[in-house]
Amino acid sequence: MTSSSTEEVAQFKVKRSPLGHLQHFLHGNPAMVPVIILVLSVFAFGQIAGERFFTAFNLSLIIQQVTIIGILACAQTLIILTAGIDLSVAAIMVLSSVVMGKLAVTLGVPVGIALPAGMIVATLCGFLNGLLVTRLRLPPFIVTLGTWNMFFALNIWYSGSQSVRSQDLDAIAPLLKFFGERVNIGGAVFTYGSFLMLLLFVVVWYLLNKTAWGRHVYAVGDDKEAAELAGIRTDRLLISVYVLAGLICGIGAWASIGRVGSVSPQSFYEANLDSITAVVIGGTSLFGGRGSILGALFGALIVGVFSSGLKIAGVDVLWQRFAIGCLIIIAVGIDQWIRRVSN
Repeated sequence: MTSSSTEEVAQFKVKRSPLGHLQHFLHGNPAMVPVIILVLSVFAFGQIAGERFFTAFNLSLIIQQVTIIGILACAQTLIILTAGIDLSVAAIMVLSSVVMGKLAVTLGVPVGIALPAGMIVATLCGFLNGLLVTRLRLPPFIVTLGTWNMFFALNIWYSGSQSVRSQDLDAIAPLLKFFGERVNIGGAVFTYGSFLMLLLFVVVWYLLNKTAWGRHVYAVGDDKEAAELAGIRTDRLLISVYVLAGLICGIGAWASIGRVGSVSPQSFYEANLDSITAVVIGGTSLFGGRGSILGALFGALIVGVFSSGLKIAGVDVLWQRFAIGCLIIIAVGIDQWIRRVSN
């Protein structure tokens, strides 16, 4: 090719504006969206709320407060990456915690048996969701809306609407409260549950980014029919995703007992929506196939930063929820803008 023809081809290259370069960058690095929002949020609330916001205790308290939502968001991300959604994650977690508490305290079952039993129940709940989605070909929204009611009813029936008190846990099964124990590090106070949350994100990040299973999850979420043509057994994969999500909810059940200090069948009633909020703000596309598990962690932290900053600034709880709602709409708008990137 001559130099003149090279110049002619070069004329057809698209010149991107700085905004276009940003759009392409965020399209290739979706986890950067929540990182940028998190940094800006911390800076903004540091200016609004003052020095109290930047204390080690307050920043560590934010991590404590988002621990359970973060764990559920970890499970929720797996489902949303496959272009689904799970409205039952909190119900699975609470049912699992009730099973653990009732077996250990009320029935006197050893904690070493009660804990795995609760996690097995959560895993079976996830398996049921996956089975209904793949076998009946029903939308995940409808399936998990139905199972949410089923799991909630089982939760109330099995618990008799009675909580397992903190005193009884301390006397009979203190191990159930293990993840609520605190550790002081340089003025910052963390719980073991916070470390568990971070560990879960690391494990799931590895599964999604370093294994064939993780690549198949993204492929199914991006285009299920194309994934089937490529030889991926999509139904089996989807069931495995729902099973893993259920197991994570079961692990979250143990952490939730430590967080609350008791076993309550009425706890975390807003956690379903909060987990979806964290995932959406974290940059994972509701259309599936694009997003990062670390984005869900950042999304949970963003919600925590907003709640803490607005609370310190004296903003009413009603307007705190209003602000989170605006943040969700902005996050979805950014996702749509990024998806429109030209190839």
